[in-house]
Amino acid sequence: MAARTHTVTNQAPPLVGYDLFATDRALAEAVERHLPPEACEEVRAELSALGRSAGSAQVQEWATLAHTYPPRLRTHDRYGNRIDEVDFHPAWHRLLGRSVAAGLAGGAWDRPGGHVRRAAGFLLVSQTEAGHGCPLSMTHAAVPALRTEPALAAEWEPLLASRVYERDPRPPLEKAGVLLGMGMTEKQGGSDVRANTTRAEPLAEAGAYALTGHKWFCSAPMSDGFLVLAQAPEGLSCFLVPRVLPDGTRNAFALQRLKDKLGNRSNASAEVEFDGTTWARRIGDEGQGLHTIMGMVAATRLDCVLGSAALMRQAVAQAVHHATYRSAFGRLLVDQPLMRNVLADLALESEAATVLGMRLAAAYDVAEAGPEAGPEAVPEAVPGAGSPGDGADAEHERQLLRIAVPVAKYWVTKRCTPVVAEALECLGGNGYVEESGLPRLLRESPLNSIWEGAGNIQALDVLRVLHREPAALNAFLTEVGRARGADHRLDRAIRDMLAELADLEGMEARARRLVERMARVLQGALLVRWAPTEVADAFCASRLGGDWGLTFGTLPHTVALGTVVERARPVV
Repeated sequence: MAARTHTVTNQAPPLVGYDLFATDRALAEAVERHLPPEACEEVRAELSALGRSAGSAQVQEWATLAHTYPPRLRTHDRYGNRIDEVDFHPAWHRLLGRSVAAGLAGGAWDRPGGHVRRAAGFLLVSQTEAGHGCPLSMTHAAVPALRTEPALAAEWEPLLASRVYERDPRPPLEKAGVLLGMGMTEKQGGSDVRANTTRAEPLAEAGAYALTGHKWFCSAPMSDGFLVLAQAPEGLSCFLVPRVLPDGTRNAFALQRLKDKLGNRSNASAEVEFDGTTWARRIGDEGQGLHTIMGMVAATRLDCVLGSAALMRQAVAQAVHHATYRSAFGRLLVDQPLMRNVLADLALESEAATVLGMRLAAAYDVAEAGPEAGPEAVPEAVPGAGSPGDGADAEHERQLLRIAVPVAKYWVTKRCTPVVAEALECLGGNGYVEESGLPRLLRESPLNSIWEGAGNIQALDVLRVLHREPAALNAFLTEVGRARGADHRLDRAIRDMLAELADLEGMEARARRLVERMARVLQGALLVRWAPTEVADAFCASRLGGDWGLTFGTLPHTVALGTVVERARPVV
């Protein structure tokens, strides 16, 4: 019997038992926009099923368990044999198996509209639990690198695209589905991977090598194989390292320790030692390792954008949900003008991130299909971007990705932490308590800004593109130019951006400032074209027009705050 003093009132109900896809209007509209009409019904049903699963009490409980009981390294068995195993809570395997079954690993590359479908699904599952997104992302992104060696891709790609999750360590080609990890970073080099010292020595078998060295950071060390960079006789090269060899013996892949990370605690990240007997298969030519693996890096950078967009969306959904039920000073929080301003400001940032991430996913679909695939292979992916299957259209998308991915990776991942922190504050003390889920989102929020090249690396990459690849800048300017004339603040921001691009003085020191401006202009252009008028107006007034403060909740009072907030509400 409950004590009279313990009656609970004025608390929001748990945000559970709802469809994360159907209640995310920005995401649902993006899927409709970037897929052909005949595919939309099927994809909506597929994503709604995934959205309901992600919003269920069961899956939310799995996420909690996976973080409460993080992975544990077992280097040896009871007899002293080296085994290098990572033990996970069963909840982790359930989460990963569910997402693999949903096609979120390596199956996007040959499916019409596959990148848009996968990006939307990745956004959904990452809202509930972000850690298991790492092996999904590595597996998805490995496909372009493997295709450098067609024979190798023919063996491995069907396994990467499989919807079967097999956790047991066995020879990869004997399994129904596999996952891949990656090892580039070394302690002396970090992002400067050309400084890698791991050595690759050719073996008698053609294309086979033995590796000797140490990786300071290996992503998803429980995977079936890994893409690794090492110095071959002709220079830095890329290698595929299977965890189990064809005869069933373990490859020499010694896990020294698991990283004790700020967030992402459900996912294992390890330091790895290669002792000179490791068997590896070269991918691409010797000396071309960085070029080979950059296709993987680009795809994982886009997943960083999508992962950050997912965290923002979940944080905003929690904040709006709380304010919808919580009262203070005689009114619901959501009805109070100042709180409504904060919520609307957060919702704008979330929607802009989602729209940009999904636009880039659509670009992958067009760019990968290419003109040789024929019109039927290319969805009506990008309104205004050219006719489907047209060679110029595919080339535009390829060039746009080259510059827009690092721009988006820099900006969206940087915006994630302040958005999550402000959303947490909307819940007050409730948000600071672990049970709310917001602290886990906050710990996760800086991650995507660091992985696959931190902010400076992204900004410098944009500068390299500007100096060396004029076609990429032309594609970017064409993209934002499609919205010119629709909003005077956007037009002025485009002019200011062009002036800054024309000024080469001190460009490196101004790189972050320039990339930030490019990101906001691109987001503004996309919202002006596709978002409701109220959303585009509020974004352009604040982010481009300068009518904004230094913290969230400082939108001009004249914008349609209530409409923007209502659009972000997760209806249960």
